Amino acid sequence: MEHNVTLISTLAAGFGLALIFGFIAERLRVPALVGYLLAGIAIGPATPGYVADIGIASQLSEIGVMLLMFGVGLHFSLKDLMAVKRIALPGAVVQMTVATLLGMGLAMSWGWSFGGALVFGLSLSCASTVVLLKALEARGAIDSVNGRIAIGWLVVEDLATVLILVLLPPLAPMLSGGAAVGETAGQAPLWQTLAETLAQIAAFVALMLVVGRRLLPWMLWQVARTGSRELFTLMVIAVAIGIAYGASELFHVSFALGAFFAGMVMRESEYSHRAAEESLPLRDSFSVLFFVSVGMLVDPMTVVQQPWHVLGTVLVIILGKALAATALVLLFRYPLNTAMTVSASLAQIGEFSFILAGLGLQLGLMPKDGMNLVLAGAMISIALNPVMFAAVGPVQRWVLARSAFARKLEQRDDPYAELPMTTERAFLEGQVVLVGYGRVGRRIAQALDERHIPIVVAEQNRETVEALRKQGRAAVSGDASDPMVLIQAHIANAAMLVVALPDSMKARQMAEIARQLNPGIEIVLRTHGEEESALLRKEQLGTVFYGEEELARGMSRHVLQRFNAPLDHPGDNAAVPAAGH
Repeated sequence: MEHNVTLISTLAAGFGLALIFGFIAERLRVPALVGYLLAGIAIGPATPGYVADIGIASQLSEIGVMLLMFGVGLHFSLKDLMAVKRIALPGAVVQMTVATLLGMGLAMSWGWSFGGALVFGLSLSCASTVVLLKALEARGAIDSVNGRIAIGWLVVEDLATVLILVLLPPLAPMLSGGAAVGETAGQAPLWQTLAETLAQIAAFVALMLVVGRRLLPWMLWQVARTGSRELFTLMVIAVAIGIAYGASELFHVSFALGAFFAGMVMRESEYSHRAAEESLPLRDSFSVLFFVSVGMLVDPMTVVQQPWHVLGTVLVIILGKALAATALVLLFRYPLNTAMTVSASLAQIGEFSFILAGLGLQLGLMPKDGMNLVLAGAMISIALNPVMFAAVGPVQRWVLARSAFARKLEQRDDPYAELPMTTERAFLEGQVVLVGYGRVGRRIAQALDERHIPIVVAEQNRETVEALRKQGRAAVSGDASDPMVLIQAHIANAAMLVVALPDSMKARQMAEIARQLNPGIEIVLRTHGEEESALLRKEQLGTVFYGEEELARGMSRHVLQRFNAPLDHPGDNAAVPAAGH
């Protein structure tokens, strides 16, 4: 009996070749995702030999996008998104506009129609959330200020692209030179289509924030009570894919956006961390298939037949978008490192670009060459994106060393970069300088406030600093590994430096700066890793707190108190080495 094994053969070829090419890429010190893209080309219709089912591969890659965006939602709360709204919202809109105009100008210079040029420009304007997340995850930067700004920026881009996808079909007759919008028989007016789209998105968001915020954490708790790991994993995957599909069918919201909000709402549950861990293997596996499916769409002959067109496309994606983003971030008075990190994040295109280009092709707006150029530009920009991220540090140092203008930008006046002249003396002498105002930093600040101990907060997120100032708290904006930030926090007269950030590299820099400016200062550092903890203690930079170690200490203390055992017994802290000081 003959069986249809199209799905199995696609999975076997996709995963198998991705493993081989990914391994070769890593051995050559090239990012593994380049190997995944090459694997897709190898099993795509543009190359001889075995051709995988591109329809099945595309659907499997959509699952990867859903799971990845669900994971982002689990780590990125609405509060985080609102914290970067001032830069993410205008930044995304202006950057998309600039990139669209650059793409349009390039396409019209090739003789394309206005409609085709517009779709081409829009396709080059939206970056891939999948690629960004892989890059940030590899660097452990998803929870960093730069990472939150980049993710918030792309969430705004995704929302804008969803709106464009809905508006493009009714606009198509006018863009192609046909009937005016709203004059085609049976077609709703543009204002009605726009109103319906906004209403559907608003209804979905309201449903998730009002009903889902209460229902999903409760469901997760009920499943967790069964003690079944399989049911818990099944619950996580069912919620991620089910809500993404339901959002698409009922509210015409993209899969990615639906999954993102599902994760963001489930974050309210105390089991959100476990949910992220349970979905991680599937997220990794299906994200590989996303890159393979992209490779399958690429026609390598496009690069040979139209090299200048491909080069122009890549330059718009990498240079045009990056320069526009850099200028915008600097205008918002963020440091050069943040500007370059956000620029590297946006210097690529991905899943929404393919959807936009495909719709433009289907509506007869864009020629087939346009689709090939978008795909070639996506592959090249995705392959080069890790290089862009790796170059942020060296390029920043090179620019600052050679450009007086760049140094001036770093040192320009910022209303939040120094304490106001009206700051009370209690915050200028004998205070605690607290670096980082995240989950850990907020709890430390609350404990110090309850005991009336003065603190000065040093935080990289300017919106957070602004909010703290409104609360009457002393706070300065900037990266505390920069000596000027600690100087503005009056570290020279401080009693203690508390670094509530888990970045051991920057913590070491902060400790060294504080020691130089205030040799007698007491330093408290936070670390996530056991090896990092041991190294910091060996260097005797200060008192080091390691998360799991402190958890073990607290649980041990509770158990000993329950049995009325002395807390200062020599064996009580045998597994908890004394912190260096």
